[in-house]
Amino acid sequence: MTNEILKQRLTDKFGEELTEWGEPYGMLTFRAPAEMNLKVIQHLYDDEELRFRFLTDLTGIHYPDRAGEELCVVYHLHNLVDNVRLRMKVYVPIDRPDVYTATSVFSGANWMERETYDFFGVNFVGHPNLIRILNVEEMEHFPMRKEFPMEDPTRRDKDDEMFGR
Repeated sequence: MTNEILKQRLTDKFGEELTEWGEPYGMLTFRAPAEMNLKVIQHLYDDEELRFRFLTDLTGIHYPDRAGEELCVVYHLHNLVDNVRLRMKVYVPIDRPDVYTATSVFSGANWMERETYDFFGVNFVGHPNLIRILNVEEMEHFPMRKEFPMEDPTRRDKDDEMFGR
C-alpha cells in the first residue's frame, strides 16, 4: 500500500473534507474536521484494505497564534500488515476544545487522551473517565499550553549572581 493509494481511498470516502495533505519524512499526513475524527478513525480501522488497527500515539499541540484553531490533536496510526503509518491532525478552538474520543476503537487511547486532556485541556467527548492522570486535580491550568512565561520573575529563592546574571 502506497501513500497515493491511501490518499485516494480516503478522498473517495470523505471527499474534500480531508485537507492539508503532505508527506513529511514519507509519512502521509492530513487534516480532518474535529466533528469527523471518529468517523475517519473508524473507517481506517474497519476497511479491510486499509487495516489501520494500531494507535501508535495521540498527543496535543498548542498553536497560540492560530485564531480559532489553537489546539491540535495528532493521531499516529499504523497498519501492521503492510507496515504503513499515517498522521491525522484535528484542530479545535481553545474556547471549545471538543474532540470525540477514540476509546471505542482503540482501548489504548484511554490513557493517551487523559494525558492530552491533562496537559492541553482537550475535552474528549464520550471518554469513560476523563480526569487528570499526572497532575493534581486542583490544578486550574494546562501546563503544556504556551500561556505562561518560561521563568517566574517573582521568585525570591534565586540569586542572579549564582546563575551568572
